[in-house]
Parts: sequence; structure tokens; C-alpha cells
Amino acid sequence: MLKLDPKLSAKDLRPALGRFWKLSGEKIRLIEKKFDLARGAPVFTAAGKYTARGWTEWTQGFQYGSAILQFDATDEKEFLRFGRENTVERMAPHVSHIGVHDHGFNNVSTYGNLRRLMREKRIPHHEWELNFYELALKVSGAVQAARWTKHAHGGFIYSFNGPHSLFVDTIRSCRSLMLSHAHGHALCGEGDRRINLLERALAHIRSTAEFSVYYGAGRDSYDVRGRVAHECVFNVKDGAFRCPSSQQGYTGFTTWTRGLAWALLGFAEELEFLTTRSDAELKSLGGRRALEAMMLKAATATADFYIANTPTDGIPYWDTGAPGLIHLGDYLDESADPFNDHEPVDSSAAAIAAQGLLRLGHYLQSRGKKAACARYWQAGLVVLRTLLDEPYLSTQKLHQGLLLHSIYHHPNGWDYVPPGSRIPRGESSMWGDYHLRECALYLQRILERGSYYTFFG
Repeated sequence: MLKLDPKLSAKDLRPALGRFWKLSGEKIRLIEKKFDLARGAPVFTAAGKYTARGWTEWTQGFQYGSAILQFDATDEKEFLRFGRENTVERMAPHVSHIGVHDHGFNNVSTYGNLRRLMREKRIPHHEWELNFYELALKVSGAVQAARWTKHAHGGFIYSFNGPHSLFVDTIRSCRSLMLSHAHGHALCGEGDRRINLLERALAHIRSTAEFSVYYGAGRDSYDVRGRVAHECVFNVKDGAFRCPSSQQGYTGFTTWTRGLAWALLGFAEELEFLTTRSDAELKSLGGRRALEAMMLKAATATADFYIANTPTDGIPYWDTGAPGLIHLGDYLDESADPFNDHEPVDSSAAAIAAQGLLRLGHYLQSRGKKAACARYWQAGLVVLRTLLDEPYLSTQKLHQGLLLHSIYHHPNGWDYVPPGSRIPRGESSMWGDYHLRECALYLQRILERGSYYTFFG
């Protein structure tokens, strides 16, 4: 179980953050210099070098978004130039991509971050440049919303597996719908019917909360509060839910920890977005009280499950039901061991979850719930403290990754296994590196008493 440290404060991580951003900049420059974009977007490292994986190019926005975050944290203009120029030159196909559920990853990380910086007056204001970013976000949200499956109680943005498939990680793509809606945009369907993007985002969130997250209510034999199914399968003829499944986890009845982390972070940051909407607007969409209760129930359940099912230092193994865990003894009562020979850890899940825990704690503090706030905030700090140090922080100058011991797709065997090891270890992923940067920026902004960092600015 993740061990809270009541003595740990955000300011204790300030020196580690300074070291982190120095290393981060070195890694961005190294990838820019060494990686051949003709092969596709960088996805994960093999023997310390970033490689492509032609499944979907869902990580390209993380590459350029990382440079934008680096500028945000350090004011080094070379990173702004790199992020901005590549967003303009290379990201347009992602805005109109009808074949993926990843708009909230690629486009919010690039166009969204640039828009946010301009609105915060961190970069010079140019009306047409801002309009360009906002137009991209409007279109992205509408295109993502068009990937829609109805079911008996609502609907969801379906994954690239097809209309039957609800992925838990797609909750983070609701950000693209929310940003598009915030700019007054709507998806237009047949006969010019206007489809409310906030309504569609909230319907997807509700489906995720209802079907992807468990609450210990006896839904099936493996119903433990807070556990998460990576994929939920529906009958597209009648909209009926059929079964839990998984693509990157061990099974549909175990919890893939990166999916758990996506859910935790998604619910937390979208709760923050709801605070920007009026009661009048939310009334016709279910009402503020009911919507917040639904999302907070899912956020706290997933946060509690993460804390209970993660080793003491806050780094989870890749799946809580992975069969090799039985060989690790009382693994939840000690720090995670990325060098074991049975099951890999997934540091990228930790980077995502750390931000979710911190945001959830901050949100609960704003609601006057001090005890719950302290629990989740402290948990987030513990996870981030672990990630900002070795063996997770990559200090080798020739290793292109920033966050070590991340994995991609263990069931498919895609991850690099070093000589002498039985499992993958020691490698990085573009989403892991990006989300660690995002979490570090989040905490740094709080320490500097700057603008509170949200995807909507």
C-alpha cells in the first residue's frame, strides 16, 4: 500500500524540480537531434533510443507538447520555437483524424498548451495566431465527438477497436470536446442538427463511471471498489453492455494500472472544468450536484484503489492481477522493484496518477474537505518524489528517455527486454515523459504561486 508521508511538503520537491527540468531539456534536444521523423512519431525507447510503432501516431502531440511545457517551466525560447513550429507544420492531420480516440492527447497537448500560454500572456498575443489555435481545438473536439456509439443509457466515444468498444483512457479526450464547447462550437449532424459537445462529453464520462469503474456493489465476482476495466464491450445493435475486456491489461477482470491512472486523472481534471460552467447550463445536462457527485464518486474510488494496490513508494506494477506477482511476496508492503524477473512496473501509470491525486486533493480542499484533501495530496507528493529520483529519473546522457521503467503493451510483447532480463525494464515512453513534465509543471506553478494550471487555462 502506498505509504503516506505527513512530513513531506510540496516545497521539499523544489530542488528536485530544478534538476528535473535541466534533464528534461537535454532529452528534448537529444530526441530532436537523433530521431528520424520519417519513421513516424517517437513512441517508446529500445536500448535507450526512441523508436516508432505504427499502430496510431497518438504520441506525436506529446513530443511537441513536451517542448511547450519545457518553455512554460523554464522560459527557454528554443523550446517554444520547436513546439510551435512543429505544431503548425505537423499536427494538422491529427485535428481532422476520424480514426482515433486520441484527440485529447495530441491536440490539447499542442494547440491547447499554446492557446493557454497566450491567454496567460506568457507568449505575445497575436489575434490571428490565437484564432488559429482555437479553430484547431474547435474542429478537434467536434471530430472526436462524431466517433459516437449510443447505448441504452447514453453513449460514448468509441475506441479505434470499433463502435462496440469503450476505452477507459478515452476519458482524457473529453477535454477536446470541453474546449471546443467552451469556444461556442457544436458538432453539426444531418439536417444541420447541432450536437452539444459538453452534453456528449458528460455522457461519455457518465458511461466511463458506470461501466469502466467498479464500486464493490456486487456487479460480478471481481467487483472491488475502484478497480477499472480497460475496455467495455457493447452490442451495437441494441446498445446493451456485454462484458469487460482489455487490450493492454492482463484481463477484463483485472486492473491495468495505466487505465486506472487515466480514469483518476480524467475525472479529477474534468471536475475542475465543471467549476467554469454555470448552474443554468448544467441544469439541462443533469444538474451540477448530480454530475459532480457521479464524477467525485469515480475519482475517489479509483484514487483509493490506486493507493491500496500500489507499493509503498507509489509506483505500480503494470496490472494488479498480473500472474507473476505471486512470486514477489508481500510486494505491496515494500517499494516497487523495477529490476525483478517476474512482472514489470509501469512508471508512466505513476506519472499520470500523481497528477490525478494532486488535482483531486486540490479540488477537495476547495470544497472544504480537509481530511480527504490531505490524503490524496500527500499520496501525489509521494509518487512524484519517487519519480523525480533514480532509478526512475533518467540521468544517462545518451538515453533519450526521461522517465525510466515505463512499458507500452506487455501482452503483445512490444516492449524492449534488455539482455539478461526476462521482462522489460529501463525504458521510456513519450506519454510517460510528457505526463511527468505535466505533473512537475503543475506542482511548480503552485510553488511559484502562478496561475493554476489546467487544460482549459
